[in-house]
Amino acid sequence: MKRILPIIITILVCAGMLYSQPRAKIVVQPVTPYMLKVNPPFIPDSTVATGINTVANKNYVYLSVMNFGDTSSVTGASWTFTSKPSGSTATLTTISSLGYWAKFRTDVKGVYTVKVTMTTPTGSKDTTTNIIAADYVGTGGFQGIPATFPQCMTCHVSFPASVTIFNNWKVSGHANIFRFNIDSGSSSYSISCIKCHTTGYDHNLTNTNNGFDDVARTLGWNWNNYKPPKPGNWDSLKTYFPSLVAFASIGCESCHGPGSEHVQNGDTTKIQVSLAAGNCGQCHDSPPNHNVYSMWTNALHSNAIWESAFAQAPSSPDFGTNDLNNCIRCHDGWGYVNFTKGIGTNTNGMTLAKHEVINCATCHDPHGGPNLYQLRSRPTGSDTLATGYHYAGGNAKVCMDCHKSRRNNATYVLTKVTSSTWGPHSNPQSDVLLGKNAASFGVPYITGSHSTISDLCVTCHMAATTDTGTVTRDKVGGHSLNLHYDATNYDHVTGCLGCHPGVTKFSDFMAPADYDGNGLIQSWQTEINGCLRNLRLALPPVGVDSVSWQLIAADSNNVNLRKAYWNYQLINNDGSKGLHNPFFVVQVLLSSISYIGVQPISNTVPSKFELAQNYPNPFNPTTRIKFAIAQTSDVSIKIYDITGREVNNLVNQRMTPGTYSVIWTAVNNMGNSVSSGVYFYRIEAGNYVESKKMMLVR
Repeated sequence: MKRILPIIITILVCAGMLYSQPRAKIVVQPVTPYMLKVNPPFIPDSTVATGINTVANKNYVYLSVMNFGDTSSVTGASWTFTSKPSGSTATLTTISSLGYWAKFRTDVKGVYTVKVTMTTPTGSKDTTTNIIAADYVGTGGFQGIPATFPQCMTCHVSFPASVTIFNNWKVSGHANIFRFNIDSGSSSYSISCIKCHTTGYDHNLTNTNNGFDDVARTLGWNWNNYKPPKPGNWDSLKTYFPSLVAFASIGCESCHGPGSEHVQNGDTTKIQVSLAAGNCGQCHDSPPNHNVYSMWTNALHSNAIWESAFAQAPSSPDFGTNDLNNCIRCHDGWGYVNFTKGIGTNTNGMTLAKHEVINCATCHDPHGGPNLYQLRSRPTGSDTLATGYHYAGGNAKVCMDCHKSRRNNATYVLTKVTSSTWGPHSNPQSDVLLGKNAASFGVPYITGSHSTISDLCVTCHMAATTDTGTVTRDKVGGHSLNLHYDATNYDHVTGCLGCHPGVTKFSDFMAPADYDGNGLIQSWQTEINGCLRNLRLALPPVGVDSVSWQLIAADSNNVNLRKAYWNYQLINNDGSKGLHNPFFVVQVLLSSISYIGVQPISNTVPSKFELAQNYPNPFNPTTRIKFAIAQTSDVSIKIYDITGREVNNLVNQRMTPGTYSVIWTAVNNMGNSVSSGVYFYRIEAGNYVESKKMMLVR
């Protein structure tokens, strides 16, 4: 045994090393106009780059390395070429201001294989990637000008899927923005605009790679002869410079990379099909007028959560599907795109290295489509909650595809709690906003008017900021989707003003009653936070401001307890602190507290027994009853109707000294709603007996 033990220890140590070794990935980094503007030393050569592996020849490429094998940080990186195109003299240079980045400028068309040796505290690792330098070839087939080889549509016209994409694209804003602006644009329309409205125009560095500027120069087309915009400019360009039309749009190669190397034998490794946000950032990140990318970098979407559990094995019942139980559907850009196309997602063996955050092309189809803003569509019947409830949603449907509970409470609360992941899942904002999918205790919940807002999430979360300075610009509203900025404690209430004129912050939204029972009528968010705390105190371990799923699991036959736990997660995970649907939220929380027992308010020993007047009174349908217990006693609190008949036995237990409250939701002992009228509530605690009257008004 003494000889075997060291062997076992050695095996365990080696196994630990195997599962905690670094793994390297080379990341091709985007560089946007704004990045260069706000920090010129960032890249001394000042080149805009898309961040994909197929690049325009004579352009710079920027590279970084990430460790996705374990949690250790990168402490060093050594960059080399393992191969270059014949005749290339390109050299790799470390960007010292960025630590372990590197850059090089392509000088010959072809494949550059770059190797990095990454160092971390847990070891080192090598990896390589291929960068393809190419010239532009043009889209072809646009505006009635036939495609000629090697333009994209000379080959892709043979593929039905490509033809569908082309037909969507040719009527999109991307295809027509240059055409529109040279005819009808602003008098300020200039070359700086044309760089983003055409294919392959140089950004900040003069190159010769057959982009729009190169073809225009060769043909003799010059904007100075056309400006300012005026009707007929486009027709003139088509008539006298027809071969320029293939580059006179935001075409295929603007996002997929230049195609001269791909067109040789149709090599698909030499063109990119990518969701990379840098493709959009090369033009949509030039504030103050084009700041969508900057807003997105401040959104949680730009840093979407990844967990290894997202890689679902073939044995998983959700493997290959795109339903709400497939994590990748909402946690990965490609996963969501596949969902919108009705394609099952195979995630077996997926790692962080393949993870794509939620970015521009995740929600918007860059090829165009039937929806406003080129928003993606979804499979028929999928615009429903887990309960099966169908919603309209308007332009917010894209948000609601993911921001909803994965489960139906009615069936799920009947299942046993087996882990910390039991419940509705995070971010069930659609359920809360629509007033759906809360576990009921026999009485339906009412919902507020927010569910009737035409574009729901979009109306409030994407309201533009009026700040033109540097404080909150791009940090709230728009594609940041944020409504609060911590650094300045700013609440973005612009989207609320149409219905709530005069509000300047969330705390201006006042609740009509003291729902959390602290004796004060405060803002909705404060009241809801108090109610959430009260529900935590009522959930196991009772009286402690935390929730133990293990203790809830131990009480395996208590369905009401699981309902209350579900409701706590539904409201807490929503994150709005009630503002999405305040009256619905407060009913859900108060009902949950009521049905899992008495809520302790204070453990301080009162000087006497006492029964307080219920609040609110009159009420509909929920009211709170406070009482004080001066010494350990058997306590009973019952509700009676005006004839003296018992309606509900709210409390029947032995209690220690303290101040407590209990909520009645106007139901009888059978869980059925009771009608309007006068009711009496009576406490018996030891020798203390007292009754009070209350009024239910429905």
